Amino acid sequence: MRFDFSIPEVDTDDRQALTPTTTPKEEVEWVPLQNHRIFTTGSSGVARLSTSRTPPANLIAWDGASRLYFWDSDKQCLHRLSIRLGDPDPTSVVASSSSKVLQPDIQLHFVVNKISINGNGSALLLAGSDGLFIMHLYGRTSTKDNTIICRTISIGSKIYFDNNNFIRASQVSWHPYSDTHLGVLSSDSVFRLFDLSSGLEQPEQEYYLQPVQPGKCCSAASTCPVAFSFGGEHLWDRFSVFILFSDGSIYILCPVVPFGSIYRWEAIGEIYNDAQAFGLKSSNSRAVSNSSLAIAWLETTFPELSHQEMEGCNFPALKAHPYAPFDASLTLQGPLRKVCHGEEEEDSGVRGAVCEGHAVGFLYNSISKDSVLVTAWSSGQLQIDALADEIQPVWNLDNRPRISVDSHDHIIGLAMICESNPEEFSIVKFDQPLDHTVWLGHPPPLLRLAVVDLALPRKVDYGSLLSLFADPLIPERIYCVHGGGIDSIVLHFLPFTSQINGKDESMGVPSVHPVLNTCLEESSSPSPLWGFVALADSFGYSWIVAVTLSQECIVLEMKSWNVLLPLHVDVGKKQIGSEEIPEVDTPDIISKELLSIPKVDFVPQASPNLRSMTADSIEGRSTLHRYFKLFHENYVEYAHKVFFELKHHSAQLKRIIDDQHSRLHEAQQRLMNVEEKQPKLDDRVNHAVQVHRFLEERLLRLRNLPGPHKKSLSRAERQFKTELENLQDLELEALRSSIKALNTRLKRYAQSPQGSASIMPTRKAHVPDSQVSHLRSLVEKLSLVNTDNSKKVKLVESALRSQESGKRYDMHLQP
Repeated sequence: MRFDFSIPEVDTDDRQALTPTTTPKEEVEWVPLQNHRIFTTGSSGVARLSTSRTPPANLIAWDGASRLYFWDSDKQCLHRLSIRLGDPDPTSVVASSSSKVLQPDIQLHFVVNKISINGNGSALLLAGSDGLFIMHLYGRTSTKDNTIICRTISIGSKIYFDNNNFIRASQVSWHPYSDTHLGVLSSDSVFRLFDLSSGLEQPEQEYYLQPVQPGKCCSAASTCPVAFSFGGEHLWDRFSVFILFSDGSIYILCPVVPFGSIYRWEAIGEIYNDAQAFGLKSSNSRAVSNSSLAIAWLETTFPELSHQEMEGCNFPALKAHPYAPFDASLTLQGPLRKVCHGEEEEDSGVRGAVCEGHAVGFLYNSISKDSVLVTAWSSGQLQIDALADEIQPVWNLDNRPRISVDSHDHIIGLAMICESNPEEFSIVKFDQPLDHTVWLGHPPPLLRLAVVDLALPRKVDYGSLLSLFADPLIPERIYCVHGGGIDSIVLHFLPFTSQINGKDESMGVPSVHPVLNTCLEESSSPSPLWGFVALADSFGYSWIVAVTLSQECIVLEMKSWNVLLPLHVDVGKKQIGSEEIPEVDTPDIISKELLSIPKVDFVPQASPNLRSMTADSIEGRSTLHRYFKLFHENYVEYAHKVFFELKHHSAQLKRIIDDQHSRLHEAQQRLMNVEEKQPKLDDRVNHAVQVHRFLEERLLRLRNLPGPHKKSLSRAERQFKTELENLQDLELEALRSSIKALNTRLKRYAQSPQGSASIMPTRKAHVPDSQVSHLRSLVEKLSLVNTDNSKKVKLVESALRSQESGKRYDMHLQP
């Protein structure tokens, strides 16, 4: 069974269901997005969903053009809004007052905590802890009570949501080069790629991840994947899958390509020429072997490479054909190691010493020609690394994959066991050239760019609340959504420029700006957001849209002017004195050439004396006409340019002035808040000083007690004390009972008349001397044992008394 994701022809009924409810003569009413009716009305489902263990990650999605989708958890439906970015006001986002309601054709018996739309906007992912569904937004639909009923299908229900297993999906994402392929990373350390056009229950590709660290024991954290990310538009990155494990280690699978995905011809030709130029011509036999496998894979996956010359081809794009080597499986490259700068960084491990907790989020971002990896930790720290070398595909010839074919011998599915090769682990020195690693199978090392601490409260575990998003307009800007709100992290440097040159260390520090704070008080618990999306238009304006727990929509405009230039003050060159005023960085509203007055010399050097001319003469009229023309060309046209510039930038000037007034008002409000909090801070400081004095006095009293002056027990004394405690617990009662029984028997024997009578005949019977001596020795031994036992009892009782006195002393020391 195959499903067509293209938009088919719609009949009359379906066309009426897909058209707006307003008539063509009616004018569509546009309202600000934050004031739309679907966000202003409260929902009772918020309280119900807030009690779940893991809060929803994202309930809002954008198709990249003009439609915004919001999932209503209470009504189990999807709202589709038509939006306009920057029209009519460049700083606003407006939406149509009439929205479409889309509802799945089946009943969903789970809580949806994430929605995501594919590349062409035809299908929407509905993901939750107990379900994974795809909702088709177009095609053959029906209407019911002004609601569009959309066809909804389940994905991998027998694998992830069967009652007989406990496999859960850690992350689900659409593939960037295919509108029908879905990548799923599950808790059983398997990465699966589903093709929605051919199969819904059985994955198209399966990769069983087997990470092995050489020389180290395998822990549960090192084998538990938590997140993954597809690569970007850069060489072999487009065929790579980056996988993050709970201990912070990062692995790479390359090449992974969906069957039938589309790629640009120039991109495929670039990596094809690179493999032939640097791999086949290498002097290393291993590099030649790896590049030969990569070239064979490219020529089979994209047959156009071998059928036509690279320079003379006219293909705009290439389609990936199903292919997999029959005698080799992909190698799990990693864990990626840090670049060592010399003796300063001997620890080349993946996890830095400053990061705490466990890894919870991952983001791949392509900045120019550099691949940046961002890892989020549960403690609220972000680890930003860059790949110091290019990615090359690596196969393991010892593992054969499982391949499924149809009746025409076409590959319809494959499964591979991807193991990590211990030979790949190597430390790369930063001062050494990286050319020696080309096509040798070594994973690319990581260059540590920065570690950003968001300063989140340590008492709260943000493991399930952290998520990372890339800005669609500025790739150097990253958004981190956490329980306390939204933070913006901007990288002010190219990854290798500032690290290699080392000229300006401040340029290598990213700037962190809080965008939205959802915790009104420091003591309040974190309030996670229920939706986040970043919008951008073609004119350079960008916004972020967030949905709070109370189903309130927040729209914020993000500045894009000079966002990559950090505030840097050179203290060595200029010091601001008490009377000096610092320069304010004002935007260039009017061009600098208009601010400078045109300099024109009205008196030519070769001109005659003007006083000797008369106004009625021909020379005077000619000179006057020349000066008038010169004045008109320079000053009149300059005045018109200045007038046009001022008229054109009046709205922008008003906007800047309003912004300055709002900032001034905000600063005044903050000053008032500080003045109001100052008495409370003084009271807290005084209280802290009093508590400190009380603690000092109590410490002095404790120092005067006899306990601290006692010497600590030696090692032999501690061992003897341990033996006494064991003797007390195990042998003391048995010893006392045996001594008591012996004393009782001795008294009974001494007082018995049979005992005294039996002694007399023995004396008269003339017992042999040998028996008498033997009995005498036994009596002496018994007396020695009795004496020894008495000493032990006294010793045990003395130890018990000393222990009881020590316990009373400890109880006396306790406050």
